[in-house]
Amino acid sequence: MHSKFILCGMYGWCIEVFWTGLDSLIHHDPKLMGFSSLRMFPIYGMASLIAPLSSLLKKCGIMTRGIIYMLGIFTVEYTSGMYLKKRGCCPWDYSDSPYHINGVIRLDYAPLWFLTGLFYEKRLRSNP
Repeated sequence: MHSKFILCGMYGWCIEVFWTGLDSLIHHDPKLMGFSSLRMFPIYGMASLIAPLSSLLKKCGIMTRGIIYMLGIFTVEYTSGMYLKKRGCCPWDYSDSPYHINGVIRLDYAPLWFLTGLFYEKRLRSNP
């Protein structure tokens, strides 16, 4: 389980740097800077919980699995975001989005979290 935690933390960092780099592209920033925070590693590492969950859900369809993963990701993002926000060290703030909840989750990211959960499921199955 420890190696999956590290793997998930690394995947999360890479996905976030790529995602924030795409935002630079959209805003015509020629530097294409992507970024993350050290605080994100343990949060992304918690995606390792998808491995045992995917075993329980293996008979469910892709829509059911994706929705469950999405809800789980939203729960972790909200809980960790509120915890960090209360301590003044939350590395993200979605308050500018009309779809935010308390500035720590964005409901318009639901499709992204749906696909991310399925990505982790596939990667974790292929890495014992």
